[in-house]
Amino acid sequence: MDRRPGVQSVERALDLIEALDAAGRAMSVSELAAAIGLPAGTIHRLLRTLVDRGYAHQLPDRRYATGSRIAQLAANANALLGLRARPVLRDLARELGETANLAMLSSDAAEYIAQVAGTHSIRMFTEVGHRAPLHSTGVGKALLSQLPEQSVRRLLGRAGMRRHTPNTIVDLAAMLTELDGVRGRGYAVDDSEMELGVRCVAVPFFAGLPYAVSVSGPEPRMTDELLAKAARALALAADKLRAELDDAGARDGPDGAKS
Repeated sequence: MDRRPGVQSVERALDLIEALDAAGRAMSVSELAAAIGLPAGTIHRLLRTLVDRGYAHQLPDRRYATGSRIAQLAANANALLGLRARPVLRDLARELGETANLAMLSSDAAEYIAQVAGTHSIRMFTEVGHRAPLHSTGVGKALLSQLPEQSVRRLLGRAGMRRHTPNTIVDLAAMLTELDGVRGRGYAVDDSEMELGVRCVAVPFFAGLPYAVSVSGPEPRMTDELLAKAARALALAADKLRAELDDAGARDGPDGAKS
């Protein structure tokens, strides 16, 4: 297919940014050239522009990492997504009484982008923008369940599987089995795996990226009965959020028109 003038350069620059982000570490020019299949000279030229615009950063050892401009854009985008999600999360918190969260896959972590507190005086709280481990949280396992096994292995191999409580799954084979269960039943559970006394249930959904919607609360309140009720409510909420985020993407597309 013929390309419009300039499109190839944009695609190459985006490939470069995505390679840096996926690596989760600084990379040399030769590593980047191998990752995206471009000559080192082309990589150098692209990096000069990205560094000048703040989308990449050169370290003293001449390796490159993502720049602060990307973090600023991501924060702004996440804030908009959070605003769109709040009505759905508010309904969840009112129905179930527990704190409702929206998280997305961000490199090798689950990033919380919206939250509405529960109605109880004692409730769970996670700061928006906080990045949580994938292997030990309900939202993290829900996000991992949307990825192929090779990607799961790569992400967990890079991030590690630290034990946070006696309940944390720290064996990769056991985690792969756990993720099969998540896919089969449609939701993930954190049974005091990140913090003792806290239970969470999360439902995965895809809207351009892997997302997860969850509710969490103290273990005495998060009974099996409430967990089952929450799983059903979260599945409905995930459908609403998927439609909302997909619709927002269409509104924000070229010419501001829905496709």
